[in-house]
Amino acid sequence: MTAPQTPAPSGSDPKGSEPTSSSPTASQAATQPPASAAAAKRPGRPARAARPNGQWKVDGKTPLNANEELKQIDDPLNVRERIERIYAKEGFDSIPKDDLHGRFRWWGLYTQRKPGIDGGRTAQLETEEIEDSYFMLRVRSDGGALNVAQLRTLAQISQDFCRNTADITDRHNIQFHWVEVESMPQIWERLAAVGLQTTEACGDVPRVILGSPVAGIAKDEIIDPTDIIAEIVRRYIGDPSFSNLPRKYKTAITGHPSFDVVPEINDFSLVPVVHPELGVGFDLWVGGGLSTSAHLAQRLGTFLEPRLVPEVWVAITSIFRDYGYRRLRNRARLKYLMADWGPQKFRQILQDEYLGYELPDGPAPAQPTRSADHVGVHEQKDGKFYIGAAPYVGRTSGTALAGVADLAESVGSDRIRLTPYQKLLLLDVPPGDVDRAVGTLRELGFEAEPGNFRRSTMACTGIEYCKLAIVETKANATRAIQHLDQALADVTQEHKLLPLTLNVNGCPNSCARIQTADIGLKGQLIMNDEGEQVPGYQVHLGGGLISEQRAEAGFGRTVRGLKVPADGVGEYVEKLTRSYVENRDGNEPFAQWALRADEELLR
Repeated sequence: MTAPQTPAPSGSDPKGSEPTSSSPTASQAATQPPASAAAAKRPGRPARAARPNGQWKVDGKTPLNANEELKQIDDPLNVRERIERIYAKEGFDSIPKDDLHGRFRWWGLYTQRKPGIDGGRTAQLETEEIEDSYFMLRVRSDGGALNVAQLRTLAQISQDFCRNTADITDRHNIQFHWVEVESMPQIWERLAAVGLQTTEACGDVPRVILGSPVAGIAKDEIIDPTDIIAEIVRRYIGDPSFSNLPRKYKTAITGHPSFDVVPEINDFSLVPVVHPELGVGFDLWVGGGLSTSAHLAQRLGTFLEPRLVPEVWVAITSIFRDYGYRRLRNRARLKYLMADWGPQKFRQILQDEYLGYELPDGPAPAQPTRSADHVGVHEQKDGKFYIGAAPYVGRTSGTALAGVADLAESVGSDRIRLTPYQKLLLLDVPPGDVDRAVGTLRELGFEAEPGNFRRSTMACTGIEYCKLAIVETKANATRAIQHLDQALADVTQEHKLLPLTLNVNGCPNSCARIQTADIGLKGQLIMNDEGEQVPGYQVHLGGGLISEQRAEAGFGRTVRGLKVPADGVGEYVEKLTRSYVENRDGNEPFAQWALRADEELLR
């Protein structure tokens, strides 16, 4: 198994040579673009100086755009006091734009989309024209871990303040809608009473930390990172040292061999390995991310002892803060710094400037041998069982969450987990209660024995609530799932098809990870046969993360002109699946077939 790699750009210095008195530092040289060739050829004219990238350690802290200025004028964490003291009392219209469109994110709050604005107007309207006076609110669930009291509190908040809405996101947050600013003090009070928070659930900060949903209970777990995640959250979430990063910063830590936290596409990721001399620890990957320019994380080649994880996390987060690009917001993710430096230079700067010691080399992790979504009934190492169940594309309700809390309590469990695949796990179920638990979960909208497409389909928030979206996602995906699991039931059984991942996104930003799905759908407006503009999707095929089916992560292909109307997703995927079954080579995985197949077979 080969961990994801992105080659360093040509001309970079992978070793990070020592600076001389007449040259920039190694890190400066690696991040300053060369003068243009045209300028170099003009005789008697010096090359134009490179524009600063806004790297604090290179260019200083003078803000180079309005967003950076906003963060320096007032730490966004301070906005909570104003929400509680002023805005919750005086209402939505009292909120100034810098707080509303900027600092509110640091407390998990975004304005949601005003109903009735179609996708064709998304790029035409100003934020103030497209937003409603209600908020989308994310609640952190670091490690995906909840107890019964916490789940019941989330359910009650949903029912009391959010019109019974609740979504499980692909970063295992709980996301609410229809939140009014007047309700936020009560919501925060209820969350704090059970140990939950919205601190830095959004914004240019360390976002929720993905952790294995089966940490501490799985029979095949290599190491339990629960305490490590808890320490990082306790010490550094809400710390002003990291409340002004160039952009969002995503962490994923697992000790399970299935890679169940999508480590390939996070900024900082740890997966378990066993070092021949040093024992059990982690392999470190840095610089992954998707959006409109996808990059896979790269291995630094180091072995990380568990005790060093918080220290190394702080060091890499600090590198991003100090060297990350701030001038252009569309290049302000860690993935761009990693692409320019390369893993060897990144490791050198990590060791020399931030740790003060060298990390030992480490082995690459083994390829997974089982699914990472944990759906179904599985025995724990203590003889009890955990049940992984799928709602439709993460959509649930406060009523359903309350029912899960009641079910957990009735079987003597106090642990529920959310997953990065929009699923829910009930832990610690006694053997005699498994069948009842599976049935009750089904009644609540969580299926432990789902069809292939219900199991493997994800969708982002979409045009229903998101100001950036162009196309509806959740409802379209649900209709497609229901069609596909019925229409392809015989094919799936006859050919023993493994679930094909179907990821549906409402815009190009890839919140639903379209580039890493077997079938990824990117929302856009398309032309129908009558020449009318209608909602639809561009199709990406053959992407995937490291799994039992593929040794390397990779991004899907697009076929010129291949677009699907929003109301035709089920029919297209059915046709495509049948084409795959008829034309594949033996048991060839779908992604492998899709990447090599003639375009006509994919249409």
